[in-house]
Amino acid sequence: MRFKLIIAFVEEDKSDQLVDAARAAGATGVTLINHARGEGLKPKKTFFGLHLEVQRDVLLFVVEEHLARNILECIAKVGEFDSSPGTGIALQLDIEDVVGVAHQIESLSERVGEEL
Repeated sequence: MRFKLIIAFVEEDKSDQLVDAARAAGATGVTLINHARGEGLKPKKTFFGLHLEVQRDVLLFVVEEHLARNILECIAKVGEFDSSPGTGIALQLDIEDVVGVAHQIESLSERVGEEL
């Protein structure tokens, strides 16, 4: 079984919605990193030297490769990444090796078999 890593950088108030959407699409878990900072096309504004920016979360999903694209699209839709600039981004990367997911492989095998 092969896996992909989906990384999403999102506004912290949307994290729970994105995790729920990813789980509904087949993700079996998530690692969430709080309070990340980022900058898009336009730098954030400052007020008396203080940065006025929304805190971001980084969501990391290790997902089965056949489910990855659908999960990525669900995350993008719920996060409104393409319709609202500055709401976040998500990307997927190939994973060469992974350990610690043996307990999930049986469940994933059944679901992926149904998807194919």
